[in-house]
Amino acid sequence: MQYPAISIVTPSYNQGHFLEQTILSVIGQNYPRLEYIIIDGGSTDNSAAIIKKYEEKLHYWISEKDNGQSHAINKGFGKAGGDILMWLNSDDLLLPGVLHYIADTVVNAGEGIYFGNCIHFSEKVRGVDSWGSDVVGSHQKHSLEHIDYIIQPSSFWNRSVFEKAGPLSEVLHFGFDWEWFLRAKKMGVAFKALNKSISMYRFHDNHKSGTGGRKRQEELLSIYKMYSPKLGELFHLLMDEEKDFNGVKAKTIKKIYSYSGRGLSYGRLLKYMKGKKYKEFTAEEINYSCYML
Repeated sequence: MQYPAISIVTPSYNQGHFLEQTILSVIGQNYPRLEYIIIDGGSTDNSAAIIKKYEEKLHYWISEKDNGQSHAINKGFGKAGGDILMWLNSDDLLLPGVLHYIADTVVNAGEGIYFGNCIHFSEKVRGVDSWGSDVVGSHQKHSLEHIDYIIQPSSFWNRSVFEKAGPLSEVLHFGFDWEWFLRAKKMGVAFKALNKSISMYRFHDNHKSGTGGRKRQEELLSIYKMYSPKLGELFHLLMDEEKDFNGVKAKTIKKIYSYSGRGLSYGRLLKYMKGKKYKEFTAEEINYSCYML
């Protein structure tokens, strides 16, 4: 088979303690038509030295100040000539052999956004906690407008898809991948879930999604308002919701459910506690929206 060219962009800033592992996970694929591009935001750690160590294997790299992660990724795609595109953050890893799998999949299945499973892991003092995913099940069960079930480092797409949907929004800093997927869906791009693990997604103390706080929530709210206004109303309510239901009423409801043998989700509890406030929304909608918080 004629291998399609694959362009991978890695944005990075002061991630020298993870960056080499990321680079090796990409160039170690030994894929014959790989364009690997690293856009460093002018790191002050040892990132530049690590990149120079592997620069003969790179299609392009630069280290200069940028306007954030989405801007860096767009810069990288501007240098990319591949038939298939993806980006891999500098604290994540590709699993062995996935680029050949990606190439075979796209050649045989045509245009679309492909997304596979992921191994999430968190490094701790006494070892590593890890857990997997089921994107096929999530794709069948959920709406992308409701919950962002696509795991970004396990996603890739044809160049034609990127040309249709356009570049990432550079005004967003936390949810730009979700907004881009929603924009592509709105334009009729096909989404194809794969029962295959593609990447490893690392959680650590400086992980951006985990440290975004209120600013991240407000950004996700703006995306909800663009693509699903009703769920935006729900998300806005939940942003300010008190989640510590330990009062007498809550304990009574929990006890009734425990006697009945029925499961009590947060959504059901909230509906019982504040039914009037949440009358327009189902318990299931509340549960899924809470996941996005």
